[in-house]
Amino acid sequence: MIRVHHLNTSRSQRILWLLEELDVPYEVVNWQRNRFSMRAPDALRKIHPLGKAPMIEHDGKVLAETGLIIEYLVDTFGPHLAPTPDCPEYWRYRYWMHYTEGSLMSTMLLKRVAQKMGPFGWPILGMVNKQLNLHVDFLEQEAGKSPWLAGNTFSAADIMMGFPLDIAASRGWFDQSRPHLWRLLAAMRARPAWQRAARYP
Repeated sequence: MIRVHHLNTSRSQRILWLLEELDVPYEVVNWQRNRFSMRAPDALRKIHPLGKAPMIEHDGKVLAETGLIIEYLVDTFGPHLAPTPDCPEYWRYRYWMHYTEGSLMSTMLLKRVAQKMGPFGWPILGMVNKQLNLHVDFLEQEAGKSPWLAGNTFSAADIMMGFPLDIAASRGWFDQSRPHLWRLLAAMRARPAWQRAARYP
């Protein structure tokens, strides 16, 4: 049985969605952020020294970092969710697996931090908004190329991207004026596995 350490409103939502897509049994250990600092509870450090979600426990292993966990679960239970190296979609798939955390999420986090700084964050916010708009323009263009991010077939790359797209849309950082991106997010939200994973806030 896979044990998922799930922190509310966090990247661990992706892991729950993936496990629902794979129809793999799992147990959820729910953790709540500190309502003032919005940090994960210190008790999570007993499982991994950094104390950050998501984490999973499986076969005696403790795995952290969303990308690694997704790769592990896909390799172990769902190779159909990743194109093989001989497929033309392979490098596109790998790109999205790295782009999500390497470029997009860092920009989104900077925007959130700058917003919370009030007037002190305004100079940073202007710069970050410009970068985030660049990302949204890029994503709109890429989402228009195929039904799913890596090609014609749903893959773990879509799961990786689903969380930041959902957050960005819920905060009004893009809307239906980006029709390709909006269609992609709607297709993700319509998947039964997404909806089952949404039971966990």
